[in-house]
Amino acid sequence: MRYFVAVAEELHFGRAATRLHMSQPPLSRAIKQLEAEVGALLFARSTTGVTLTPVGTVLLDEARALLDHADRVRLRVSAAAGVATITVGILGDGTDPGVARLAAAYRRNHPGVEIRVRDTDLTDPTCGLRAGLVDVALTRAPFDETALRVRALRSDPVGVVLRADDPLARREGLRLAELRDRRWFQFPQGTDPVWQSYWNDGRPREGPVVRAVQECLQAVLWNGTVGLAPLGHDLPVEFTVVPLIDMAPSRVVAVWNERDTNPLIRSFIEEATAAYRH
Repeated sequence: MRYFVAVAEELHFGRAATRLHMSQPPLSRAIKQLEAEVGALLFARSTTGVTLTPVGTVLLDEARALLDHADRVRLRVSAAAGVATITVGILGDGTDPGVARLAAAYRRNHPGVEIRVRDTDLTDPTCGLRAGLVDVALTRAPFDETALRVRALRSDPVGVVLRADDPLARREGLRLAELRDRRWFQFPQGTDPVWQSYWNDGRPREGPVVRAVQECLQAVLWNGTVGLAPLGHDLPVEFTVVPLIDMAPSRVVAVWNERDTNPLIRSFIEEATAAYRH
């Protein structure tokens, strides 16, 4: 059924095989065997790809329901065995209202699952996912997404964090070019280059090296360094955030390893998607 759903969603055997991390011939054989068991064609095949037949369309709804039920069964059995645990990495601000809604919903809907939280600094946007320290991460894009799956949850505009007495702090909006001559904070050597480039406007910068949000704020306070931050977060009165007119929004995302089939992660992603919609 998982093979069938993959082909039905991709409408291409090659892409479905890649998604399932298998070669195409055994996938094609499995679908033909399923069609033989059903007694009808599930896909109309052509040189341009495949389309669902009416029988295939009916089976797709049933297959998704069966797979969802199977995942719920595994969750309940794991919970009964006392082994239902998931480790979540959170980057930056754990007080985000989306996190609070997600935590409340997950406790309510999955009372038998223990959530372990790993709060991480700004040097690893995947929160230890690649190193196996967490099962899923709530973080911000962009970063290197190789071998990862990413679900966008929300987009936030970005502003520049300045001291309240900075002459630019009185502006209603700024462009990145107006900050060209300022010192910017840096991330340590080895930080994801895609992540570093986004927060440094894609060019080499000079400034202090920081690892955490509080270090960024202190760099602004003591050195007048340019700091960037998503809008909507309360800061001490010593700081002002001015919106950046030409800065691409910062995306809040959930990310997990593409080969991980743990049903706990799947349920977490769905809960996160719903929680961040509000």
